[in-house]
Amino acid sequence: MNENELKAFAAEARKNCLFCIGSLGVGHVGGALSIIEILTYLYNGEMRNLDPKNPRREDRDMLVVSKGHSGPALYAVLAMQGFFPMEWLDTLNRGGTRLPSHCDRNQTPGIDMSTGSLGQGLSAACGIAYGAKLKENGQRCYCIIGDGETQEGQNWEAAMFAAAKGLDNLITITDYNKLQIDGTVEQVVGIEDIEAKWKAFGWDVYRADGHDFKALEKAFDAAHKVDGKPKMIICDTIKGKGFPRLEGQVGSHNANITLDEVKELYKGEVPAWLK
Repeated sequence: MNENELKAFAAEARKNCLFCIGSLGVGHVGGALSIIEILTYLYNGEMRNLDPKNPRREDRDMLVVSKGHSGPALYAVLAMQGFFPMEWLDTLNRGGTRLPSHCDRNQTPGIDMSTGSLGQGLSAACGIAYGAKLKENGQRCYCIIGDGETQEGQNWEAAMFAAAKGLDNLITITDYNKLQIDGTVEQVVGIEDIEAKWKAFGWDVYRADGHDFKALEKAFDAAHKVDGKPKMIICDTIKGKGFPRLEGQVGSHNANITLDEVKELYKGEVPAWLK
């Protein structure tokens, strides 16, 4: 996809994500909307050998969304890519759903790792990447972590392991929206200088605007040129991006939104999948 096509896909994914949450009336709006462009980039050319008809294809690149509460964003992208019917988006977190609040690989086609117990996803990604190294199959593992969960010590144990094993097939993205459930990241437990921290742990580090496709392309292209080290792409993002009432607000982490609000935002336009 070219830049305009990526922008169009992201706009549609953001709309589907908002209608998905709005149809339920509550959800993790902020952290889902902040990674829409990142997911759009990953699933439209960056990740290789993806096959909606065979979601468990052995040679596929894999993604661990450690901040598993961002599931609605990933669900919107996966549905748009044909991993499951769009109509499933109208079942979010309801009884019998295949789309629970947090990512679950046993429920949803296309989900590679069950996540949401924050701080654990990077360890799982390290295991996937290390396994691929042992198999020598060229597989990459991508991992999206939150800036709030970066405060948890298990991430730094995983960081040491990845560097010690030279996991250059591990590409991790920090969703650096600078807000978490209890306030700003700096108010709770500051993580700056975040770039210096990852470099000190032996990682190759890049910085990008997480909503700018040219910036994302530049960072990922640079990361692919480095061998022998795990890669960290710190993406500056806006929590609640694209939903004016909650954009950049701490309260967007888990918020009530009405279907009427979403309909108003899109001038009455309602997706065909919404019952």
